[in-house]
Amino acid sequence: MVEPYYGGSHRSWADGLVEHSQHEVHVVAHDPNFWRWRLRGAAVTLAEITADVVAKVGQPDVLLVSDFVNLPAYLGLTRRVVGDPAVALYMHENQLSYPLGPSQQPDEALSLVNWVSMVAADHVFFNSQFHLDELFGELATLLKRAPDAGHIHLLDSVREKSSVLPVGVTLGDIGDQPRTTDGPPLILWSHRWDHDKNPRAVFGALDQLAAAGYDFRFALAGENERVDPREFHEAIERLGDRVIHHGFLDRQAYVALLATSDIVVSAVHHEFFGIAMVEAMVAGAIGVLPNRLSYPEIVPEQFHDVVLYDEGGFVDRLRDVLDNLDHYRQRTVGLSNDLRRYDWATLVTDYDTALGNLRA
Repeated sequence: MVEPYYGGSHRSWADGLVEHSQHEVHVVAHDPNFWRWRLRGAAVTLAEITADVVAKVGQPDVLLVSDFVNLPAYLGLTRRVVGDPAVALYMHENQLSYPLGPSQQPDEALSLVNWVSMVAADHVFFNSQFHLDELFGELATLLKRAPDAGHIHLLDSVREKSSVLPVGVTLGDIGDQPRTTDGPPLILWSHRWDHDKNPRAVFGALDQLAAAGYDFRFALAGENERVDPREFHEAIERLGDRVIHHGFLDRQAYVALLATSDIVVSAVHHEFFGIAMVEAMVAGAIGVLPNRLSYPEIVPEQFHDVVLYDEGGFVDRLRDVLDNLDHYRQRTVGLSNDLRRYDWATLVTDYDTALGNLRA
């Protein structure tokens, strides 16, 4: 496994496969820093590490490469080291349909790195059908802008070798805890602190509910990726004593927080899968999630009307859940068990079969 951004959800994915797979998995990795540099230049240093690993354990049967790698460059640099293994590319995200931050400019060169990596792979795995469909919808527009000798004729063949393999989630240490209505309900926001997770909408909704006199507590988890997290600190100050926690937690403390959270909320602009939402709902929190992106795919259809809200309905749905907490608890019975299909202990069979088929 080649993972140049070994942190956060990428690290969880890598570690989960190493722990649960029946295959012998060796990770070639860099620290989770400077993702643009990883895309542009990490192939060189990852190739050096690969040579060291191959010298110790032998040539691989399969290379499973994360999307922050320039795959053609990496394969060229390792051609005399790795032999001729099957090559799979795993798309956690992509640089074409990912929403830009306020100060970011589009960089087609990074999108093209993703594209040529997809062309070079024997198979391309996506973490959700939403991600696959969205990217291929955008790729046609990108490839049509080529001045000459374009690649548009390869689009169909690349799609034919692409499929969905959801992210495995570590759920064995998360129990579905019975909730009571003693004390104010605890609302959890567990995304990383970044623009695409739309914290402004969440803070705005909480401000409205607080002004209307609703009694609730709030926990703000996730990693801070903001250079200037002023928006978060201002919201924490406004909400005052309602805020019981803010900031990143280690695993044990995070699982403990999940066990006491009544509601988990999202208003994201973009979500390619949704690990944090799966974790919280498995723990028994009631989801208040937008009816778009990957969520209709992740949440079983029988729970769509109770978990997913339509465009513009975030505040009203959250208000209704607070007014009728026990009712929503009853309507989400069974959801936790259904979402355990994403547990590594279950999903690893799909990974092992897919990787084994590539080797064959």
